[in-house]
Amino acid sequence: MKTPVEWGLVVGTAVLAAFLQAYWIRLVRRWEVRQVEKSYGLASHVERKSGTPTMGGVVFPLACFLALAASGGFSRVSIPGIWGLPLGAFAVGFADDWLKFSRRSSEGLKSMEKFALQVLIAVPWSAYVVLVDRVALLPGVSLPPLPAIGVLAFFTVGMINAVNVTDGLDGLAAGASAISFLGLALLPLVRAAEIGPAACIGLGLCAGFLWHNAYPAKIFMGDGGSHFLGGLLVSLCVAGGGLFLLIPFGFLFGVELVSVAIQILSIRKFGRKVFRMSPLHHHFELLGWPETHVVVRFWLFHAAGLLGAGFVLKKVLEIWR
Repeated sequence: MKTPVEWGLVVGTAVLAAFLQAYWIRLVRRWEVRQVEKSYGLASHVERKSGTPTMGGVVFPLACFLALAASGGFSRVSIPGIWGLPLGAFAVGFADDWLKFSRRSSEGLKSMEKFALQVLIAVPWSAYVVLVDRVALLPGVSLPPLPAIGVLAFFTVGMINAVNVTDGLDGLAAGASAISFLGLALLPLVRAAEIGPAACIGLGLCAGFLWHNAYPAKIFMGDGGSHFLGGLLVSLCVAGGGLFLLIPFGFLFGVELVSVAIQILSIRKFGRKVFRMSPLHHHFELLGWPETHVVVRFWLFHAAGLLGAGFVLKKVLEIWR
């Protein structure tokens, strides 16, 4: 954000998203679209969070579309390259949310069904990015098209799920995403004319949602929202310089996903837990940290990880070149 116009885009999107979300909250309360906590989750969440309106992510695509239209951003962005993935990922997450709502259950799509739909979205988008946009996944490293599509699709599905598992506490995923989008908006990345406005819109979107999602949350984003943010983060990183940017900008999300993988592997192979509960934020809740402390400290951890990983990555790339 180097100009008043970009700052205005952030503020305008935040105000727009906050007002749209307020209207949506009234609608979902009338329609009784409420969170149903998993019975095997934290007891405190089942008691306190059940009944909170959800599916707040429905507002995300609309707010982004209106912000782009108002700012004239459609003339400066690659629609399939930047917005195709978050919109496709949102559709998958929304299908899961809709099934949960229609069944009045905490279970939506089956794991393999959701994974198959994510792959169905990720592979065509990856093929477009590699074959049409000619985006390099790593600076100075050229992969044959087929392996490049596979690698990009793999990390795309991984990051979408990483943001999804991080979305377990009030404001955690939205705040961490805001930090990532802020960094993407401030840095001089490749294709800055496209990345800048989209990152500013992402930042404003998260800020507007946080107005209602900060503790105690008035609404949750649902899988549609987390899938949208994960998809947007991937598309901005890839268009902004390459897949390697996911290391710093997706730092916290990667840690959360790895904590789930470690827990599952440890239980299946050794019959014991590494963490009291995964993802990692639940482990610290069970250690006695208040939810607000976990959220703010994880935001700080993400910001520090972003800066640290970014610095190390910069040095590695300098040596590589």
